[in-house]
Amino acid sequence: MLNVARLKVLKEVAYRGSLSSAAEALSYTQSAISQQIAALEAEAGMTLLERHPRGVSLTAAGQTLVGHAEGILARLDTAEAALSAIAGLRGGRLRMASFPTAGSTLMPVAIANFRAAHPGVELTLAEGEPEEIVPRLRAGELDLALLFEFDQDTPLLADMTRAPLLEDPMYLALPRDHRLAEKAKLRLSELQSEEWVQTSSSSPCARHVVRCCHAAGFEPSVSFESDDYQTVQGLVAAGVGVALIPELALSVVREDVVIRALSPNPPARQVIAATPAGARLVPAAPAMLAVLGRAADELEQTGRLAG
Repeated sequence: MLNVARLKVLKEVAYRGSLSSAAEALSYTQSAISQQIAALEAEAGMTLLERHPRGVSLTAAGQTLVGHAEGILARLDTAEAALSAIAGLRGGRLRMASFPTAGSTLMPVAIANFRAAHPGVELTLAEGEPEEIVPRLRAGELDLALLFEFDQDTPLLADMTRAPLLEDPMYLALPRDHRLAEKAKLRLSELQSEEWVQTSSSSPCARHVVRCCHAAGFEPSVSFESDDYQTVQGLVAAGVGVALIPELALSVVREDVVIRALSPNPPARQVIAATPAGARLVPAAPAMLAVLGRAADELEQTGRLAG
């Protein structure tokens, strides 16, 4: 295989017309230039230069090789510039995914702030639940993902780097005319006779709601399931059940629904950013993690619902 550094030497000799001029331009000795050319001729299996009393000229093989070398070296320069841009966040790509409620609240602010600081980095965003996103992150299809988890869940991210962002408490949604709607705070045990609306039974949030009800001493009677929290609110408003809804899903609350905190300790899910461990981390990921951290801090400080 032809040596790229020697191709650069040959190109310089061709441009300068002599070994001594090329040596001066490259800060080599003339002997070193001669050795590089000899080694390149050995690799090519052909004579590349003809020596003359006043310099050198290219053979037909040398002319052909220099023509290709110009393109090869130009493409390498372009590649080095692109890598430098990625490292300096002036280029490159960051592939992200988020679960829906963070994708409509936390992620848009972070994306806007990141793009303002690093407009040359291409950003993409996919949406899904944690159990859908994690395999894609592990397979290298994604560089960074926003996920949530509950303390009791089996960790999905044993081989990933986790960055905690915020705690997302779950609030009780009741019809406005519900018998308990006037109470500022409720205990879960007060709801044991109610019908429940929740996300699909296999989802992490639904499993957590069931665990919380079990801890409060009852089995929830689930009437309806929907993975769209606006649909959940609609069913609650219609009086067919009550629901536990994460705060991130309550950016818009219907007028015919009341939201109440549970006491003494409301159930909550932990929102985290996950990235592949080790060398697979792309340069833009740490910058986005910092932006997400600031956006999460701001959301926690300003986005809490009244109790």
